[in-house]
Amino acid sequence: MIILSLLILQVGIGLGHQNDLHALLRSFNWRMLLLPVFTIGGTLFFSGLAQFVFPDFKLDDLLAVSSGFGFYSLSSVLIAEIKTAAVGLDQATQLATIALLTNIQREMIALFGCAFFTRRGSGLAAISVAGINSLDVCLPSILHASGSKDLLTVAIFHGIALEISVPLLISFFCCH
Repeated sequence: MIILSLLILQVGIGLGHQNDLHALLRSFNWRMLLLPVFTIGGTLFFSGLAQFVFPDFKLDDLLAVSSGFGFYSLSSVLIAEIKTAAVGLDQATQLATIALLTNIQREMIALFGCAFFTRRGSGLAAISVAGINSLDVCLPSILHASGSKDLLTVAIFHGIALEISVPLLISFFCCH
């Protein structure tokens, strides 16, 4: 957990050392927060529908797994840590493994499907599918596929907003 916290700190320091950080902050528009809100809402809504496909899983567990938004390292560790006390090590490990694989899959779909999502929707669709990875891993692909640097600020704020929400949402759904 300490190492993951240090990694999050490192992302913040990396953002702080950017030469154009001041210009990036000035380009912030409050409407940019709508994208992470809709990404969170859409992900949780469709994960809730997964209850019909996977009736053996509790709704809270499905929502906790999907609340990783592509942050596979943190989500799987948090789920394992929080759920172990409630359901035991075996079941917590199974849920954490599902979270790990689900979030890796989200990142791979976003990374390799970036051009498709940009063509079919827009750069905003690619950012939303990327989840937290719009901040780092998928950012070059999103900017290349959209052909516009205008999405840089949106992608960064989207990733930061989701990064903040991951531990909050996972803790909320795991504790119910």
